[in-house]
Amino acid sequence: MAAAAAVTNGSGPGDVIQPAIGGRWRFWLAAAAAFLVVLWLLNDILLPFVVGMVVAYFLDPIVARLQRLGLSRTMATTAVTIVAVLLAVGIAMAILPPLLGQVEALIAKAPEYIVKASLRIQPLIEPLRERLGMAPLGINDLQAQAAQWAGKGLAVAGGVASQVAEGGVAIVNLLGLLFITPVVTFYMLRDWEKVLAAIDGALPLDHADTIRKLARESNAAIAGYVRGQALVCLCLGSIYAIGLSLVGLQFGLAIGLIAGAISFIPFVGTFVGAVMAIGMALVQFPPDWIGVVKVAAVFLFGQTLEGNFLSPKLVGDRVGLHPVWIMFALLAGGSLFGFVGVLIAVPTAAVIGVIVRHLIGRYHESAIYRGDNAG
Repeated sequence: MAAAAAVTNGSGPGDVIQPAIGGRWRFWLAAAAAFLVVLWLLNDILLPFVVGMVVAYFLDPIVARLQRLGLSRTMATTAVTIVAVLLAVGIAMAILPPLLGQVEALIAKAPEYIVKASLRIQPLIEPLRERLGMAPLGINDLQAQAAQWAGKGLAVAGGVASQVAEGGVAIVNLLGLLFITPVVTFYMLRDWEKVLAAIDGALPLDHADTIRKLARESNAAIAGYVRGQALVCLCLGSIYAIGLSLVGLQFGLAIGLIAGAISFIPFVGTFVGAVMAIGMALVQFPPDWIGVVKVAAVFLFGQTLEGNFLSPKLVGDRVGLHPVWIMFALLAGGSLFGFVGVLIAVPTAAVIGVIVRHLIGRYHESAIYRGDNAG
């Protein structure tokens, strides 16, 4: 009828299609803006729900495999959720008490350790300071600088803690993580296929095939990186924590787990962990330098294993996520939406990367790229 009306009025079909396309773009832009506004407004209470969805995404392949073995979706979901909760509680009870104790002691003794480490490396940097015309650095100067650094660090930590705790958000998030996250995980796992079917049924009919193709590519990128990188972080955290503890490094468990936990940020986890571990080794072991060498060897072993086996096997090189793009996404997500933004940063970056590559491919096929005379 619209086409007939267009012909009757003497206008071409393009006059009808163009307004429709413009209206569609306005609709999707408005929907995206509304989603971001809601995400920003509800940011304080979203953490348990986002964590539940992330956990469900990780566990869905296990549930699907149990289904193929003959279990119903509900039974498979129940079994996987119970096992996951029991494992999480067991690991937390086994690791958290010694970890928190080591972290507390490390924070308390940080200024003293900084001074000791600085004294170890002072003979190495004094010639450079003399060439630059700088005054020799005495023990009092080192203590003053260490106290200043520690004060700044505690001030930053206190500011973050006060912001998080403001308005009871910390208590709400903690209770949500303990009680709401398992429930969200269970229902998301049980209804995963129904949710995907509902989303698929709501796709615009004329672009459904393209959206499904982009969704498959996005899922491959997210699964390849997020699931793989999580396993890499788990392996590296275990290697560093066990290795540093075996070589006798003080606070080796805490330093190793911290280094492994932040290894999802390219280069940052290794750098921070190595600086902390070698700095602690410089305080603890000399004049027995073999201990420092052992600590460095633990990180060298972990990085060799990560670069030659863990990342190639678990992550691969086909996920299309450049390290710089990942770092930018993590910083942007954390700045905009806090910890929730960090959780959704990499999946969002993967989806954006897939869409951008698709648009670039369409651009290369267009007359704008090939020229007006292209056949």
